[in-house]
Amino acid sequence: MRGYAPSCRSAAALMAAVLIFSPLSSDADNSAPSALVQVAPVTRHSLKETVTAFGRVQPDPDQATSITLKRAGTVSHLSVRLGQRVVAGQTLLQFDTAPDARMQYRQAEAAANFARGNLEHVQRLFKEQLATREQRAAAERGLHDAEARLRAQREVGNEQSTEILRAPFAGIITQLSVGRGQRVQADTVAMLLASRDALVVPLGLEQEDAVRVQAGQEVILSSVFRPEVKVASEVGDVHAMVNPQTHLVDVYTRVPKKAAHGLVLGEVMRGVITLRQRQVLAVPRSAVLRDDRGAYVFVVREGRARRIEISPGLQADGFVGVGGELKEGDVVVTVGNYELADGMAVRETVP
Repeated sequence: MRGYAPSCRSAAALMAAVLIFSPLSSDADNSAPSALVQVAPVTRHSLKETVTAFGRVQPDPDQATSITLKRAGTVSHLSVRLGQRVVAGQTLLQFDTAPDARMQYRQAEAAANFARGNLEHVQRLFKEQLATREQRAAAERGLHDAEARLRAQREVGNEQSTEILRAPFAGIITQLSVGRGQRVQADTVAMLLASRDALVVPLGLEQEDAVRVQAGQEVILSSVFRPEVKVASEVGDVHAMVNPQTHLVDVYTRVPKKAAHGLVLGEVMRGVITLRQRQVLAVPRSAVLRDDRGAYVFVVREGRARRIEISPGLQADGFVGVGGELKEGDVVVTVGNYELADGMAVRETVP
């Protein structure tokens, strides 16, 4: 019995040690540093690389018509104003032919009548063998020339004392160069009439962006002051020189006919041009961090943050295309990642 007592005392001491030190070990595990984070999965997205530019709605110069006064005279009545919409056949102005122009027509008419009578006279003489072939030919040439001069007078309208000019198609008066009572010379451009259905938006781009733009690329136009107005179009033409007024390169975009009536000439538009589009693995932009080693993200694996180096690519709609060791379905830290170190324990929370 005397030999058994020390063994009991040893066993009791061992049990006491276990009871004392076991809670301390548990507390040490729970006190390991951890971070509360938000996460998001790595997913596949269709990302677009875009460039944004601004411009104003303008009439398509290829669809604008000059209303020209072909002869000298006076604008006796003006029926339209600058910026006014007109319909086909609407009266634009009334024009009175100058007296000198009317006199030129009467002179040309008299010359043609004289030449016609002279030819008839020479032909009668030729039948009676009193005129030569050369005389008949000269009379024919004289009549031909006189009639040509008379046709020229008629083409410019000098035979009319008054003329009413009407709109050849529905459009907008984009330039007005005459006023009521104004005397004008022949071939004066009175106004420009632009088609209401043919509009363009020249977008101004910096030179480094313009070289990446090509005809046919997608463009989404939106009104700066009416954001709800959006128009899908495409690049029509990229100019090969810098606009001396804006110091930008003009990229012309045509407005589809069905959308033209919803826009106003001179309206400021924002154009987002799609340079390229790709299907890529992507992460939220907030997940990407950078330091002197480059770009990286933290991936959550088995409750711990693991640093993964990445190669960032296209950025759009709050996502960044990534290359590297990431795979679809990986979970990356989007909030709280600035506090992390490689291998740190993390606790996930719902956004």
